[in-house]
Amino acid sequence: MLTAQRVLVTYGSRHGSTADIAQWIGDVLRARKIDVVVLPASGIQDLEPYDAVVIGGGLYSGRWQKDAARFARRNRRELDRRPVWLFSSGPLDPSASEGEIPPPKAVARIAERVHARGHMTFGGRLAEDSDGFLTRRLVAEGRGGDFRDREQIRAWGEHIAAEVNHTGPAG
Repeated sequence: MLTAQRVLVTYGSRHGSTADIAQWIGDVLRARKIDVVVLPASGIQDLEPYDAVVIGGGLYSGRWQKDAARFARRNRRELDRRPVWLFSSGPLDPSASEGEIPPPKAVARIAERVHARGHMTFGGRLAEDSDGFLTRRLVAEGRGGDFRDREQIRAWGEHIAAEVNHTGPAG
C-alpha cells in the first residue's frame, strides 16, 4: 500500500488564469486520493509539509510571473529534495493544444535548477475585462479569449498523479 503524499500546487498569476489551472490540477490530484494544497506562491513560507511540488507561472514576455519565479529561486534547495513539476500558461492562441511548447529560456533555467521532472505550457486566457493598458490593447486587437485546454490540463495532472503515487514519500 502506498503512503499518502501531500502535494503543493502553487502559482504566480496576475489575472487569475494560472490560478484556475493550478486549481484544476489540484482537483485531478485530489480525485486520485492525493492530499493537495493549492496556494499562491507569494504565500508559501515552508515546504516541509510537502512531499512534492507543482509550480505554475503565467508567462509575460517569455518570463514567469514574478511570484512564481521568486518562489522557485528562494526555495531552490528545498525543491531539489522533492519531486517538482512546472507549468506555464500564456499563449493567447491554440498553439499550446496543438503541440508541446518548450519553456522559454528563463523558465528552462528554473527547471534545470530545481531538477524539475517535467514542464508543460498551457494556453492562457485574456478576459475582456482585464485591467492594464497592454491587456486592453491585446483585447482590442482581437487577441482576447480563453485558450486553456481543460482536457490537456487534466491529462497532465493525471501524469503527475501517477508519478506521485509511484514514487512514494520523498527522501
